[in-house]
Amino acid sequence: MINQIDLNALQKGDSVDHFLILKKIEIRKAKNGKDYLSLELGDRSMNVNSNIWDNFESINKNYKVGDIVKIIGTMDDYQGVPQLKIAQIKPVSENDDVNASDFFMKSKRDIELMKKEFNDRIENISNVSLKTLIKNIFNEVNFEKFINSPAGKSWHHAYVHGLIEHTLEIIKICDLMADIHPEINRDLLISGAMMHDFGKTEELSVDASFSYTDKGKLVGHIVIAAMIINDETGKIKNFPEELKNNLLHIVLSHQGKLEFASPVIPKTLEAITLYQADELSAKVNAYKNALGSEIKGDSNWTRFIALAGTDLYRADLDNENNDLPNKSLFD
Repeated sequence: MINQIDLNALQKGDSVDHFLILKKIEIRKAKNGKDYLSLELGDRSMNVNSNIWDNFESINKNYKVGDIVKIIGTMDDYQGVPQLKIAQIKPVSENDDVNASDFFMKSKRDIELMKKEFNDRIENISNVSLKTLIKNIFNEVNFEKFINSPAGKSWHHAYVHGLIEHTLEIIKICDLMADIHPEINRDLLISGAMMHDFGKTEELSVDASFSYTDKGKLVGHIVIAAMIINDETGKIKNFPEELKNNLLHIVLSHQGKLEFASPVIPKTLEAITLYQADELSAKVNAYKNALGSEIKGDSNWTRFIALAGTDLYRADLDNENNDLPNKSLFD
C-alpha cells in the first residue's frame, strides 16, 4: 500500500517522487512536425499530463496503459493546467508493495450502506412486473458489476462505486418529485432510474483509465440498457407491452436531447423527471469535484472547465445558523 502525498495537493515547482499509474501513452506530432510522447498519469486524486520531447523510444516500447511506474520530476503547468515535468521514469518492483487498486478513486459513501439502500428500494416497488424485471436484471453477477462501476469516464461520479451512488441520488430526487406530483407513476420512474445507466456496466471497463469497451464505443450505454430491458421483459410471461414501451422510453430519452445521444426526447412525465434528476445529480457532483480539485492557493476560482463552459467560483460563506448542520439526505 502506497503512502505518498496526493497529486492534487502539490503546487507548481514541488518535487514529485511518486508511484503513479499510466493511463495514456501515445506518440503525437508537434506543429513543427517533430514527434513527441504524450503521457497521462494519475493517482487516486487526479490525472496529470506530461510530454516527453526527446529520447522517448524506450519508454514507448517498455511501458503500456495500466502499468504502475515510479516518477521522479517536478509539478509544472501549461496555461493554468497542471503538468508533470518528468526527469526519470522507472518500473516498480515486487518490493514496492503497490497495486492498481491503490490508484482507483472510490466513492466516499459506504458501499455496504449503498447496497442496502438500493436493495431496499427494489423491495418497495409495488408493481409485480417491474419488481420481477428489476430483480432479474440486478442478479448477483450483474449487481457486483454495477456496484463497482463508475458513472462516468471523467466528468461526474468517475470513480469506483460511482454508478450506484449516482443512481441512488437520482432515486431520491425522483421519489421527491413523485411525492410532489402524484400523477407520476412512481414505480415506473424508479425502475427507469435504476436502469438508465445500467448499460455503463458494459460500456466502461474498470481499468487504469475507465476506458470505453469496444461494445461501449459501437453501441453505447443507452442502447445497451434498452436491449437488456427488451430481452428480459421477453422472459417474463405476460409482461405488459405498454409498460415495457414506457420504461424503454425513459431509458432511451434520459439524456434529454438528440444531440446528447438520446434516440428520442422525453415525452412523458416520468421521462422528463428522470432527465432532469440525472442532470442535477451529474452536474452537482461534477461541479463539486472540480471545486475540490481545481482551486489552488488563495484563489476562489478554478481554471476554465471545458465541460462546464466556464470557470467556477467557490464562495466563502459562513452558515449563519450553526445549529442546523448541512447534512446529506443519506446521513
